[in-house]
Amino acid sequence: MRRPNDRLRRAKIVCVSAGRERQAEVFLSGATGRRTRIPFDAARLEERAQTVMSAEAFAYVAGGAGAEETMRANRRAFERVSIVPRTLRDVSRRDSSLELFGRRLPRPFLLAPIGVLELAHRDADVAAARAAASLGLPAIFSSQASRPMEEVAAAMGEAPRWFQLYWSTVDELVESFVARAERCGCEAIVITLDTTLLGWRARDLELGYLPFLRGRGLAQYTSDPVFQRLVRERGRTASAERPTLAALLTLLELRRNVRGLDPRAAVQTFTEIYSRSSLRWDDLVSIRDLTRLPIILKGILHPDDARRAVEAGFDGIVVSNHGGRQLDGAIATLHALPAIVEEVAGRVPVLLDSGIRTGGDALKALAFGATAVLVGRPYVYGLAVGGEAGAREVLQNLLAEFDLALGLSGCASLADVRDMKLTIPERSNPATTSYSDEGR
Repeated sequence: MRRPNDRLRRAKIVCVSAGRERQAEVFLSGATGRRTRIPFDAARLEERAQTVMSAEAFAYVAGGAGAEETMRANRRAFERVSIVPRTLRDVSRRDSSLELFGRRLPRPFLLAPIGVLELAHRDADVAAARAAASLGLPAIFSSQASRPMEEVAAAMGEAPRWFQLYWSTVDELVESFVARAERCGCEAIVITLDTTLLGWRARDLELGYLPFLRGRGLAQYTSDPVFQRLVRERGRTASAERPTLAALLTLLELRRNVRGLDPRAAVQTFTEIYSRSSLRWDDLVSIRDLTRLPIILKGILHPDDARRAVEAGFDGIVVSNHGGRQLDGAIATLHALPAIVEEVAGRVPVLLDSGIRTGGDALKALAFGATAVLVGRPYVYGLAVGGEAGAREVLQNLLAEFDLALGLSGCASLADVRDMKLTIPERSNPATTSYSDEGR
């Protein structure tokens, strides 16, 4: 298995406050009249974020594909599973640290790659990455970031970071992205497989809004020498349509967001090369010639795909349905997880993405065999409400809740979680039955 370089592996882990310490901090602040701006409840956090985001920004972040059934299925899956806690176990000292690709992490959480974070806050990826770094959590840089990966990496010091890759139709651009990720200290490459086509996102369609067409979320591209050359070579196609006021306003926005390149040519080039719908397994294997970093495949939902990923030599899997943003009606990630864990049989780490809102959610995913979980929308809502401090507070609360859930369920370590009993109610019987005796 491939490892990050020694300098990064020896980087110091920042300690994370345990649940009781976080509770004490909040209650003591409340006693002196200082109350947090960041709601603790996930639904209220989303509502608060909506009040400070534009309609277009909120729709892009909060929305899902089609009727948003996959988004609801993700949440229902977690809500239907119950933890059966054990009592009279010594949980006074709890350790939820783990080793992942040569890096010791304080908690089994990572920041999911989310594009166009400037829609939430002007400091965008830099603020989110700093929040993650302050807690020792890996941040996964998005291909559709609002800030170049080099700038974000510089803001993180030696904290862990990965890079998420959309496979472009131009192989040279893929090579450039991977090389840049290596140079700025990324410790793994995450290839997203479920976005070779853009899902049918009704909220965005109703508003007629796609941020990339306004030059947002293109920082990885416009900062890349290969992309810059492609823009200059391709130029742009002149439009024969008479410009409208809205088109002129969009052009002004483009010019603000894209500098150093013809903005319309940059957007046209991006839309032409963004993602490869013809991508196949044979194409993916070629990335081994580009990097020695671990390669993780994100968007796996079928056990046969998980088996093929392992057989092809990939280093990890992220069970994900893109937060419900791609295929409406797709299986919930928590439902897909057990079969994939069984198929992989411990040969590579299996992470879970999509639907995590609470510490209890994370505990359930780990009990079903996930190595770690990715957190997405919650930290974006925190970013919208309070910038870097808001994102950090959301993550602190999530980690504290997880720590308490760990102890209250009778677990002192992640190894204990693997043996946890979970139940799921039968539709025809109000009594609960074992979903998995081993928690898998």
